[in-house]
Amino acid sequence: MSESMASPSRRREATRQKLLDAAAQVFAEVGLDAASVEEVCERAGFTRGAFYSNFESKDELFLELAGRVSLSRVEAVRARVRALEQDGALNGGETNALQVIQQVLDTTASDRLSVLLMSEIRINALRNPGLAAASLAQEDELLVSVTQIVDDISRASNLVCALPAADVARVMLTTWESASVRAVMAGLNHTQMREFVSAELAIVAQLVIRPPQS
Repeated sequence: MSESMASPSRRREATRQKLLDAAAQVFAEVGLDAASVEEVCERAGFTRGAFYSNFESKDELFLELAGRVSLSRVEAVRARVRALEQDGALNGGETNALQVIQQVLDTTASDRLSVLLMSEIRINALRNPGLAAASLAQEDELLVSVTQIVDDISRASNLVCALPAADVARVMLTTWESASVRAVMAGLNHTQMREFVSAELAIVAQLVIRPPQS
């Protein structure tokens, strides 16, 4: 179905998504304060009227974008788990449980633009109590999902964690965030970035996860 033949609600959602995609690029490149509604509209190919028919302000757009970014991270992890389940990688046996968890969390490895955007969201959350509360709630949701994954893999692979599953998940996520930022600061390309983040996750995994019991 072409965009012109789509229902008004679908056209509206398509417009919102294009504005959000454009905003993600602009906010990552120049930051929230320096970004303008005009620049977002130009990048998305819309007028200011289209913007204000979908969002009351730049801050509202930013808050929705932050929420969608967090949810996309959760869904990426869940999709990887579903794929591993279909491949039988979570059935234990000779499965290398450390590799399985590393593969799951490696899904969150991002490109430079995504890391810049996440950093911009966090910086503004430090200054804005409302955004901080929303960001913390979204991070808690991601933590719950990763904790469940660690717990599921632990049971399926006869894995032993040195810490409770929630603490393992928190340590792994913190490592991912720190390594991703460091990789961007070091100017690594996408492939180098994934390799660096994966290596950092592997180091931490060996500290908090023990091999399957025989």
